[in-house]
Amino acid sequence: MALSVLSRKEKERVIRRLLIQAPPGEFVNAFDDLCLLIRDEKLMHHQGECAGHQHCQKYSVPLSIDGNAVLLSHHNVIGDYRFFDYQSKLSFKFDLLQNQLKDIQSHGIIRNETEYLRTVVLCALKLYVNDHYPTGNCNVLRKTIKSKEFLIACIEDHNYETGDCWNGLWKSKWIFQVNPFLTQVTGRIFVQAHYFRCVNLHVEISKDLKESLEVVNQAQLALSFARLVEEQENKFQAAVLEELQELSNEALRRILRRDLPVTRTLIDWQRILSDLNLVMYPKLGYVIYSRSVLCNWII
Repeated sequence: MALSVLSRKEKERVIRRLLIQAPPGEFVNAFDDLCLLIRDEKLMHHQGECAGHQHCQKYSVPLSIDGNAVLLSHHNVIGDYRFFDYQSKLSFKFDLLQNQLKDIQSHGIIRNETEYLRTVVLCALKLYVNDHYPTGNCNVLRKTIKSKEFLIACIEDHNYETGDCWNGLWKSKWIFQVNPFLTQVTGRIFVQAHYFRCVNLHVEISKDLKESLEVVNQAQLALSFARLVEEQENKFQAAVLEELQELSNEALRRILRRDLPVTRTLIDWQRILSDLNLVMYPKLGYVIYSRSVLCNWII
C-alpha cells in the first residue's frame, strides 16, 4: 500500500516501527532515509524523538557527562522522555538525532548505605571493563521496588563501521538485591551485529544467567561481583566463538543459497563466502583478548 493512502495514525505507526527496528548505530541513517520517503518534517521529527528515546533504552546508548560515562536505559528513565544520572546528579533529555543533551536539571539523591555500595561496585566494575573493553562503558544504578533496594550494573561496548559495511554491539545487564548475607545476581548478555556488504546479515545472540553471591562487606561484594561478571562473560564469549568456528563454508552456503533473481544475473557465491571469511576469521584471534566485539568477529 502506498504511503499516500495511509491515515496519519497509520503513518505514525509505520514510521515508529521502522525506526525502532533500526540496528545499533544506524538510527540516524534510517531516519534520514525515511525522511526522503515521507516528506513531512513535523511528523518525522515527532516520531524520531519518540523512537529515538526507545532506541537509546534498548541499546544502552552511551554518553559522557562531566567526564563520566552514562548508559541510557529504561532503568534511569524518570518520565517525560527524561533520563537521570547518579554520578552527576542531573536529569536531562537526549536528542539522538542531534546527539545533544537538552533541558538539563539538577536532581537530588538520597545518601544512604546503598548509595555508598553503588559507588564501590562501580569502581570495581570499571576496573574490569577497562581491562577487557578498549572503548567500553559501564554504569551502576539504584532502584527501589516495593521497599527493596536493587543495584543494576550495565556494560556496553560497540564498534560502528558504516564505511566498512558493518556494525556491532555487546552489552550486558546485571541486577542484584542489597541483602545482608546472600544475594542472587540476575544477568543478561546480548550481542547484535549487522553486516551489509554483498549480503544483508543480522545476528542476535543473548543469554540469561542466575548466580548467587555471599555478602560479607561492601568491598568483598563489589570484588566478587566483578569476578562473577568477568567469568560469565568470558564463558559466553568462548562459547560463541566456538560455535562460529564450527560454522563451515557448507553451512554458510546452505544459509545464503537462494534462487537466481528475476534479472537472471549470476550470483558468485564463492566470492561472497570468501569475502565473509576474510572479514570473519582473521579477527577471531584478538577478540579473545579484546571484547570490542563480537562487533569485530561476528561479521
